[in-house]
Amino acid sequence: MGAPAYPLTLDLAGRRVVVVGGGPVAARRARGLLEAGAAVELVAPWVCEDVVSLATRGEIVWHEREFVSGDLLLPEAAWLVHTATGDPLVDAQVAAEADAARIWCVRADDAGASSAWTPAVARGRVGRASEGLTVAVTAGGDPRRAAAVRDGVLAALDSGTLPVRRVRQTTPPNAPATGRVALVGGGPGAEDLITVRGRALLAEADVVVTDRLGPRSLLGTLAAEVEVVDVGKTPGNHPVSQERINELLVHHASLGKRVVRLKGGDPFVLGRGGEEALHCAEHGIPVEVVPGVTSAVSVPAAAGIPVTHRGITASFVVASAHDGADAVLRAASDAAPDATLVLLMGVTRLGDTARALIRSGRRADTPVALVERGWTPEQRTTVTTLERAAEDALAAGVRAPAVVVVGDVVSVRNRLGDLSGE
Repeated sequence: MGAPAYPLTLDLAGRRVVVVGGGPVAARRARGLLEAGAAVELVAPWVCEDVVSLATRGEIVWHEREFVSGDLLLPEAAWLVHTATGDPLVDAQVAAEADAARIWCVRADDAGASSAWTPAVARGRVGRASEGLTVAVTAGGDPRRAAAVRDGVLAALDSGTLPVRRVRQTTPPNAPATGRVALVGGGPGAEDLITVRGRALLAEADVVVTDRLGPRSLLGTLAAEVEVVDVGKTPGNHPVSQERINELLVHHASLGKRVVRLKGGDPFVLGRGGEEALHCAEHGIPVEVVPGVTSAVSVPAAAGIPVTHRGITASFVVASAHDGADAVLRAASDAAPDATLVLLMGVTRLGDTARALIRSGRRADTPVALVERGWTPEQRTTVTTLERAAEDALAAGVRAPAVVVVGDVVSVRNRLGDLSGE
């Protein structure tokens, strides 16, 4: 006998399966068989606590004695037998009787002497993109290797890095459509900074409505039949209005599609995710939000700038500079004088914003960092001051997307440098 050459799965529901042995290995085999719906009978003169519990609850039938000839055939022939007694002679006897009766036998003590093998099994988890999938791994009689590969496959299934999207209809043709929308925060741009949940939902999507920011490289991993709708906006150019984006989400979900709204950063941090969620809810569309790593914190970190630092400041304010200096001043009006100010969409009106902050009391020499394209290979940081911010940004050719950090924490970068790992 050798390594398995013909893998298959068995329907054991309601079928008699015999387990010989009462130790922890036999208990694990019995539990797995019960999960498959088998009618399990266990033969052993003594058993571990797990087996006692199964027998006490009536989940298995325990024959409290040694294995005897005929146990595999009476009261009816077993479909499968597992032997895990720890005694090679007994295991060999069980295997020989199983072979004579043409019953598949799994030997825990010697895989090479078995007529059947149990693979390491990974099952997709309920509520995940991998739900309904079963993957079995064999490794030529090396169960630890098989288990290690199994665990890796399960992690990949849950994370969506394996193709897990359903391709066959699983509901009756005339059943009402039950689409849904997931607002997924893609993080600051690096594809490995999206959350596991977000990555899994992306893998099972039928339609992806995507921004310009976020992990766009992941779009290349989608199946060819997945519809990708690009609604990306650039400064001064909004080809698809927010109202139209809202309508697109509802339209596709109403057709029974699984829709992912892939956004940069976090959907609820200056990402209009709240507006999209409300619109879906108003139209009866199930919606969930998947938090993302916001660029307001992660992009400064990539440049070696903590937004809070002991001895410098204990607070920070995030504001959109898209609507001009007045909006920034309102956001910072109740903040501590030493609070770090993080500005998103702040490049276009940087000069006006800097002058307004100086007039409101910020020091002209307050350090400023302009971090472009954070968490990408093109990341670049320009360090300046409030007084010279607009002039230095123009000279350096700073362009969006960029995060503007105002505060003394910028000085920490002098000792850390970039921390993005790119």
